[in-house]
Amino acid sequence: MEDWSARASELYDGGFRPMFIDGDWCAARSGAVIDARNPADGSLLATVPKGDSADIDRAVAAARKAFEGPWSKFTPFERQALLLRIAEGFEAEWESLCLSDTLDMGMPIQRTLANSRRVLGMLRFYAGQAVMIHGNTIPNSFPGEIYSSTVREPVGVVGAIIPWNAPIAGSVWKIAPALATGCTVVLKPSEEASLTVLMIARIMQNAGLPDGVLNIVTGHGSDAGAALAAHPDVDKIVFTGSTATGQAIARAATGNLKKVSLELGGKSPVIVCKDADIDKAVPVAAMAVFANSGQICIAGSRLFVAREIHDEFVRRVAEFASNLKIGHGIATDTDIGPIITARQAERIAGFLAAGADEGAEVLAGGNRADRPDLAGGHFIQPTVFGGVTDQMSIAREEIFGPVISALPFDTIDEVVARANATPYGLAAGVFSTNLGTAHKLAHRIKAGSVWVNMYHAIDPAVPFGGVKMSGYGREGGTEHMEEYLDTKAIWINTD
Repeated sequence: MEDWSARASELYDGGFRPMFIDGDWCAARSGAVIDARNPADGSLLATVPKGDSADIDRAVAAARKAFEGPWSKFTPFERQALLLRIAEGFEAEWESLCLSDTLDMGMPIQRTLANSRRVLGMLRFYAGQAVMIHGNTIPNSFPGEIYSSTVREPVGVVGAIIPWNAPIAGSVWKIAPALATGCTVVLKPSEEASLTVLMIARIMQNAGLPDGVLNIVTGHGSDAGAALAAHPDVDKIVFTGSTATGQAIARAATGNLKKVSLELGGKSPVIVCKDADIDKAVPVAAMAVFANSGQICIAGSRLFVAREIHDEFVRRVAEFASNLKIGHGIATDTDIGPIITARQAERIAGFLAAGADEGAEVLAGGNRADRPDLAGGHFIQPTVFGGVTDQMSIAREEIFGPVISALPFDTIDEVVARANATPYGLAAGVFSTNLGTAHKLAHRIKAGSVWVNMYHAIDPAVPFGGVKMSGYGREGGTEHMEEYLDTKAIWINTD
């Protein structure tokens, strides 16, 4: 812990960190700032500009100028080379990026460091995709000698809004495909975790990114985010966050009918069949929720367990939860870090109280984590509720905290109906040693991703996204590239 602590004081000293517009590092036009505080102890890390609509206007104008100017001249090969240089920059600065994320939003350092393969893989995957964009020659039935084809063109200026729970990966997932396709970007990070995103902008600038291609405007969602979503010169908006905010963004985007991609909330089911390998399934099912203190949209927070093994399985999950180490993110043995803000911790505590009031049994946790060494931070014990019914608030609402609701089931048809009885459809998990059962469940569950005998697997080549109220559009895979491209048909009369 001492080594990371020393590096932490060198990385952030409470000073001002400007935002990034048109290649310049600048303050907000208003001069207002936001405090960036460590959720583990409340200490001030830095201040960042509190941007608003005036700063969004400036950033969008810079993105438009770059899109129609120098950036439009970059060949696919040149965009690929740039992304590969950016990947090299990320690799060189990886530990600093991870430490920044841990300090700014609390994710344990062991988890941020372990994400390198995914993030570097994304950058290099999209670099490869940059030279794979092509149209088609299409035979047509129009009279005469008519040639018809299609070309794929970048949509233009992309407005991106990301949450606080994974700044490194969240930023790359928005920026890299935009650069690969030839778009430009205005990115608004969460006001709760902006510091790493500013570090990313510097790495990209040092790699040779032209001015205006990427712009970072820090500020509140109600000001800067709303202005970006409604801006008439933004061609596409991409958003990850809550369903309520996603709905507001979709409404704001109707002004100029900009394209919209939304990755929103979830209340994902994990189904443990009676033939599951219990030893393997227990830690995976537990960390499907407890990873990042439950602050993940895909958290498998509804744990459906076959009645034949329910009591043993849930008891072992509760034991696993009780043995997780709660602490500061920079401690290398920490499993459960802090909740992002006092407000969010209070919200989670409200669900803990509601679960008990509604008749659920607390099998592990159930309270705030109060220890002298955690003073000033926002910590919640990893919690397992038993005796849960589908109607309880802890089984219906997205908690975004380390809380599992365990529910027994008797038949496959029953658990499918109950798993699907939610407005969300982001992810799901299935545990079974019977391949036929696994296939049936995977096909019948309404979710964008279904993991069998595993959880949390995300790869740059595989599409990810939700259905129903969990959003639309995909990130990852060739499907992701489609989100940033328009198709133009070209007709030529050769007579």
